[in-house]
Parts: sequence; C-alpha cells; structure tokens
Amino acid sequence: MANSALSLIDVDAFYGDSHVLEKVSLTCGEGCLLGLLGRNGAGKSTCMNVTVGLLPARRGKVTVFGEDVTKLAPEAISARGVALVPQGRRIFKSLTVRENLIVAARKPTNGGKAAWNLDTVFAMFPRLGERRSQMSAHLSGGEQQMLAIGRALMANPRVLLMDEPSEGLAPQIVAEVMATIRHLKASGLSIVLVEQNPKLVFDIADDIVILNSGQVAVTAPAADLRDGTADLRQHLGVF
Repeated sequence: MANSALSLIDVDAFYGDSHVLEKVSLTCGEGCLLGLLGRNGAGKSTCMNVTVGLLPARRGKVTVFGEDVTKLAPEAISARGVALVPQGRRIFKSLTVRENLIVAARKPTNGGKAAWNLDTVFAMFPRLGERRSQMSAHLSGGEQQMLAIGRALMANPRVLLMDEPSEGLAPQIVAEVMATIRHLKASGLSIVLVEQNPKLVFDIADDIVILNSGQVAVTAPAADLRDGTADLRQHLGVF
C-alpha cells in the first residue's frame, strides 16, 4: 500500500454551532488520486478548508506525509507542500495571467529543482502563454480554470487539492481539464479531487470516499465501485 501523502483522522469541524464534519477519516496515498464525492452540502469543500487550515478542526488530526499540520496556519500548511485549486477558481482578476502565476511561486519543500515555473505552466497550458499579459478578468471560464490550476502548481506542491474543477465548464473544456489531471497524476503528484459528478472520477481515481451529511458513507478502491456492485444512489443520486 502507498505511503500516506494526506490523512484526515476522525476530524470534527463546525461552522458556528453547526456540526458539519463528524469523525471524518480519509487517506490519499503518495502518488495516488483520491476522489472525494458527495451531494451538495455533504462536506466535500469543508474537508478541503480544514486540510489547508482555513477552517480549524475542532477534534481529530490532519497529517501531510506523516507530519501533524492540524494546528498550523494556512501559510504554514502551504509551506509543507499543500496547494488548493479552490471552487469557483478565485483568481486575482485585477492581475494579469503572468502576475497571477508569479504571486504563487514557491520553491519545492524538499529543496530540489522546481518542476513548475512560468515556462512549464505555459507549456502545459499554451493558451495561458498566449495571454500572459492579458488581465485575468477577460479570460474565458475554461482559461480561468487553467489559470487556477497553474497558480496552484507554481507552489510546487506535493499534494494538490482540486475542488470542483469541472464546475460551470463546457464538456470539451471539462475533457481538457481531466486530461490535465491525468497528466499530473502520471507525474507522481498526490491529488485529492472533489467532484459532484462521479463519472469524471471513477476512471481516474485510485480510491473513492463518499461523504453524506458530513460523515464518511463509503470508502473503497475505485475499481470496486466501477463494476457497479455497490448501489450508490442513496449517497449520490441517480447517475
């Protein structure tokens, strides 16, 4: 079994008095892709916020390559090699494409050569290279998603969190984004992919966790779910 790149262990989290995550445990293996699925409001994005330190865990533990990061500030967790592609992209629309990328640049945590810089990001996303001096507000939705991914990669992460990267995109652009994720996985990057659409995840993930009302409902290898033996409609709806 792969070593753990990221683990949430019995995590409880609250928004005010609302108990939004209850004893959530999940693990993304090193060099693997974990698909995190669930209906709207199931707690998927909350898991991402807890992981990167935007929402403190009330109980439980978050580890990155075995190191406890539960109590660390977001910038300290980022320095440990965790990067987030947030839901809704959240690019800096008042900055150019190039400026969006430069502001996120970070050397690798292991002190090695940076795999991701402006040249490598533009090589992966040629359209961003063509628009490097353009204000980000003027990009299409698909281009903005590419920029959000590129910005996260500029941090040279060891663990990449992707929250609903297909949201609001045309099918052709979704296919391009999924091809990019396949490439990143093949490069050895550990990835947690949050999605509502299970069809996008089952073919690419190594393991699947399904959340339902803030609790883990299913944890299984993706291959076991692809064969259709498990009835997932109660957790994901009809698909």
